[in-house]
This record gives sequence, C-alpha cells and structure tokens, in this order.
Amino acid sequence: MAPVLEKQLLGAAGAGDNNNEDEEGQSLWTSILSEVSTRSSSKLPSGKNILVFGEDGSGKTSIMAKLQGADHSKKGRGLEYLYLNVHDEDIDDLTRCNVWILDGDLYHKGLLKFAVSAQTLADSLAVFVVDMSRPWTIMESLQKWASVLRDHVDKLKVPPEEMREMEQKMVKAFQEYTEPEEVTPASPQRRAQTAGEDESVVLPLSDNTLTHNLGIPVLIVCTKCDAVSLLEKELDYREEHFDFIQSHLRRFGLQYGAGLIYTSVKEEKNLDLLYKYIVHKMYDFQFSTPALVVEKDAVFIPSGWDNEKKIAILYENFTTVTPEDPFEDLIIQPPVRKLVHDKEISAEDEQVFLMKQQSLLAKQPATPTRGATESPGRTGSPRPSGRAGQPNVTSGSPMTAVKKPDPNMKGAAANEGVLANFFNSLLSKKTGSPGSPGTGAVGAGVQGSAKKTGQKPGLTDVQAELDRMTRKPDSMVSANNIPPPTENEA
Repeated sequence: MAPVLEKQLLGAAGAGDNNNEDEEGQSLWTSILSEVSTRSSSKLPSGKNILVFGEDGSGKTSIMAKLQGADHSKKGRGLEYLYLNVHDEDIDDLTRCNVWILDGDLYHKGLLKFAVSAQTLADSLAVFVVDMSRPWTIMESLQKWASVLRDHVDKLKVPPEEMREMEQKMVKAFQEYTEPEEVTPASPQRRAQTAGEDESVVLPLSDNTLTHNLGIPVLIVCTKCDAVSLLEKELDYREEHFDFIQSHLRRFGLQYGAGLIYTSVKEEKNLDLLYKYIVHKMYDFQFSTPALVVEKDAVFIPSGWDNEKKIAILYENFTTVTPEDPFEDLIIQPPVRKLVHDKEISAEDEQVFLMKQQSLLAKQPATPTRGATESPGRTGSPRPSGRAGQPNVTSGSPMTAVKKPDPNMKGAAANEGVLANFFNSLLSKKTGSPGSPGTGAVGAGVQGSAKKTGQKPGLTDVQAELDRMTRKPDSMVSANNIPPPTENEA
C-alpha cells in the first residue's frame, strides 16, 4: 500500500507544478500585451503639420532647413515641403513632422489647401516669420499673413462644435501656463497627464488676449537678429527703438495667443530653443526654459506667460514716443540708395560704330594737303606750281614746309599734313653712297636760290641732311627730260 500512496502523492504534486507554470505563462503574456498596448497608445502621433508664413527673403526656408539639419540654400516657389525628425527617447520612437512653407507672393496663397485641411487643422502649428534686418516690414507682414491664415481657416468650414472645442483648448493652454520646472535627465521626456490638471483654477483672460483665436498654436519667429548691431551703427537705432518693436510684437502675440522668439541662423542663436518649443507645443514634450527678456537680440516669450502689465515695463524706456503711436512713425524705412553701376551699359556694335564715323568724316570738308598736288607718275618731292615772279624755294627741302605751313590747314589737320609730307619725302629716298653724283649740284642750287631770294644761307645740319635726302628725286626729274626751272620760276 505504501508504494501506491507514494505514487498518488507524487502525481498530485506534479499536477500542482503544472498549474503554477500555466499561471506564470499567462501572467507573462498578459504583461507583454499590456506593455504593447501601452506603447501603442503612447506612440508619437504622425501627420502633424507646421505652416510657415513670411515675406520673400525673411529667412523662413533657411531656418526650417537648419532645424532639419540640412545646410542648403535651395529655395522653391509656391509651396515648399520639408520635414523634421522627432525622436522620443522614452519609448525609442521616431516620427516625422511635416513643414509647409508658403511663398512670399500672395498669388500662391491658394496652395494652402494642399497643406492643411479641415481634418488636419487640429494637428497644425502656425509660424509667422519676420525679418529683423528690415524692421519696418514686421507689423505689415504679420497683419498680412495672419489675415491669409484666418481666411483659409474660414474656407475650411470646420464643424462649429469642433472649432469651438479647438478654441477652448487654446484658451485653456494659455490660462494654465506655469513656469517650467528644471528637467532632470531621469525624468520622462513627455509630460504625463494627471487628473489634478483638469481641476486647476484658471484666471480669466484680459480684454486684448486671444481676440483672434484660430484654434491652433501660433508662434512668431523673428529672424536675422544679428542685424541689431548693424541697425545701431548705420541707422542710429537705440534701446527705445528695439523696445518699441518688441512691445508691438508682444501685443500682436497676445491677440493670437502666440509665443515669440528671436533667432539668428548666422550666429546659431536660439535655434535649439526653437526646436524644443515646437515639439513641446505639438507633441507635449517637457520644456524647461523660462521667458527671456534681458537681451534685446535673444528674446523668448512662451505662449501664456505674457500680459499687458509685463509689456508695460517696456514703456518706461520710451522718451520720444508713446505706446499708442503707430509703428511706422518711429520705425521708418530708410531711403533707397541708387547705385551708379546698377544700370548696365551695352557696347555698340563695331561695324555700326565704324559706319557712323565714316558718315561723319564724309560730311567734313576736305582739307588740302601737299600730297594732293603730286602728279601720279612722279615719285620725287612735290613741286607745286607757284605764281609768276615768285621764287619757289620750298621745292628743294621739306623743312620749309614745317616753317611755313599752309594757311588753309588748322590745328591737328595742318600738323598731320606736314608730317605726312615729311615721311613721304623720307620714303621716296633711294639708298646710295654719300658721294653719288648730283650732291654738289643740288646743294649749290639751293644755296644759289637762297641768295637770289634774299634768304640767309646759314642752313642747319638737319636742313642740309634733308637737302641731301631730296637730291635723288631732283636728279630723277632732270633725267626724265623735264626742263629745269628758269630763273624767274626759281
């Protein structure tokens, strides 16, 4: 009996162990399924949209590309598309946030229908980009693009119940703003929703707060804030000017419940802060940076922090203006400097230029020169016919032409004629020995004619050389059976 009882006891014990193993297996599967369901519920949502508005050249594409991590200067037309990678370290999840950048030309505003619809409006964030290097365009740009967004939201025809719910969500987020706490590395990246937050006491909004509630978060990004020093140097901007600009920006932000941040891509100022604030507003990530109002080129005003009393602190620095003055009365656009070299001058065609010069030369009266009196068959020195009874001494030496120019020739034309005759006489000379025949005859003839005309026989060495240079043409004239000049002609 003992062995049988023993087997029964062992069998009962084995059955109990199997039951325990089954229970442990079921609890393990239950924990895995609960963890998967928890992760799926806490997974980063997809389909979030950032709508970027701003003027051409304000830097809206550059700053969003910088947040994306792509250093490129490609700029499109119409409606540009980028995306931001958003990583949740707590659950090791990655998603993409769509970025739609509208062109600065109002002609393309109809393309907004491809970026946001009535179904995706609740998952959108509006970013208005203004340019600090051109502060006189800030308020006009904000008013224009805010009007474009309002008109588009009205055309979406969101059901009134959904729109009212979105607006109430914006009011609640504005009223429940609290100063952020320091985030430790061990704390979760996303804030856990607690039941106590729904029962918190909120204060009513002031008269000028959320008067234009779009139902979505709004952020004003002021780019190129490194231009503050340039404005102070070139346009004589003072602290009063920058406080005046900031006060108008913050009052505009109150109307739309918007945040405000000053950035600079060139100096990489507040770019990381901008990214963290965007993912905080869209994915409810923890955010630990308080408002920054000390540095005039690195201002940060989170949505819900500001009010009229805090803005009034800036009014204490106003000396020449009042808070109610129009923005354009103090922030005036400087006159545009016209550059001389802006206009491009095109060169005239070469052939057209030459034709004009030819027509101008044809209209001018012909200037008589000694070369025009030369006979076609003679290669020697020209012998213009003189009047009877007057000695013709100039036929022997071209230097006399230099001393006695033609009275009809004036200025450069007379000099050109003299030089032309001088060089023609040089070219007409034929090389020969200094002792060739005819040297003495020509020299004696010149000296004799000089004596007959009463001129002084004292020729210079240059004149003697020129006489010797012209002797060959005279001997050639005699060889051609041309009668020598008579005494009266000489």
